[in-house]
Amino acid sequence: MPPLQVIRELAANNVAIDDLDTPLVKADIESTAPYLPRVYCAILRTVVLNALNVALDAIFIDVGPGKCDCALHVATVLQDMLDIPVHKTINEDRDGFGTSICTTKMALTEKFLLITEGVQSAIPASKNYPPCQPTAGFWGVPPRDFSILKLFPETTHIFGWTRCMENKTPADYELEMVFDPDIPTIFYAQSFCAKTALARHLAEKHPHGLYLDSDVTAGGSAKAKIQAFLELSGVDLG
Repeated sequence: MPPLQVIRELAANNVAIDDLDTPLVKADIESTAPYLPRVYCAILRTVVLNALNVALDAIFIDVGPGKCDCALHVATVLQDMLDIPVHKTINEDRDGFGTSICTTKMALTEKFLLITEGVQSAIPASKNYPPCQPTAGFWGVPPRDFSILKLFPETTHIFGWTRCMENKTPADYELEMVFDPDIPTIFYAQSFCAKTALARHLAEKHPHGLYLDSDVTAGGSAKAKIQAFLELSGVDLG
């Protein structure tokens, strides 16, 4: 998530932006093995997979506190892999754009799509979504496999780094650590991501939290844990 100034400059020059964090091609993620160890998270392996298969003119990658140290190393790998510029940026933006999508009543998958697509724009959302009374919480990063989001009710509030994404302040650590102790909450991170430490720590602090991680795809075990946790918590799944 590069700084807003970078996004503004690209938009001013009518540059088409692809979000390399998201699966853009149908290719085997194992093809990234010559470039990254398998213990890197599926998101960064997806970045490399896209870079191998999508025609690009340049790459802009946040290597600051809004991303992770691993992104810095991936940027170095990409520089040696590709014949295009790889621009290392540090996003420490602090002007909040609001988090109304995170707290509105809407299918969780749709919320995540709106938030992740918003990274490509430096313009505030044209719509301010009304808040809803939450019945569940999702804390964490956008999963590579969005299928787990279908298990949550429309009244799920989003917390963690995803909320920072909507606010366009990815390095806002205080905002990232916010959660609601009054609602059952899944604390999620990609397997092998450094944020698994914070996710597990906050889940232990939460009076009704569950820590969960998944790798490239979310298997039946992860989905069963989510469903059982929400049902046993008395959450109406509709």
